[in-house]
Amino acid sequence: MDQVILPGEPPVSITLRVSRRARRLSLRVSALDGRVTLTRPHGVSACEALDFAREREEWLRGHLARCPGECRVGHYTAIPYRGNMMRIVPGPGRVANLVDDTLVVPGDADAAGQRAMSFLRLAARDRFAEASDRYAALLGRSFMGITLRDPRSRWGSCSSRGRLMYSWRLIMAPDAVLDYVAAHEVAHLAEMNHSPRFWAVVGRLYGDTRAPRDWLRREGTALHRFRFAD
Repeated sequence: MDQVILPGEPPVSITLRVSRRARRLSLRVSALDGRVTLTRPHGVSACEALDFAREREEWLRGHLARCPGECRVGHYTAIPYRGNMMRIVPGPGRVANLVDDTLVVPGDADAAGQRAMSFLRLAARDRFAEASDRYAALLGRSFMGITLRDPRSRWGSCSSRGRLMYSWRLIMAPDAVLDYVAAHEVAHLAEMNHSPRFWAVVGRLYGDTRAPRDWLRREGTALHRFRFAD
């Protein structure tokens, strides 16, 4: 994929992608990080594609202005944790330590983001382990284990062998949201689909899912704007 620049103030970097399946030009702004992708069918030149972007410059810049933008995490950054904001500050010690609404992170400033991420991942593992055990016991099923990852397109999954995968970024969301995702994935131990029977299982485990599902639709993509390490 090539990069082209749309001139202006500021210039906009556009990733140019060729697709044999595409039938027309399309312009997309990622809600996760504001990345702009211009897809062109095979046979349409890069110049034609850039002209297409110029014609839609007002729309494009309007979307970019509404994107929250990337936040590089370091000392004195405020990040969400279990639905509330906590501030990262330098301090003594060997590991990051939460004091009230402040995360005290030892070491050099360059490592602050990585240490904050390690704190979040450990907290996420503890919370997901507790929630998964609780819901699996209610369901009368067992799972093979838990994996934490950082996917961009899903919050969790359940393999056919009963292994659960969760996004560690959900530790930044309110507790009810993390609990809902755990109940959702544990329910797949009984129903490997999204049929009415599956949703009935989720309802038995969790209760009314409307609030956490709405939160994920409204706020979920913003969890990806925090960049903890290069």
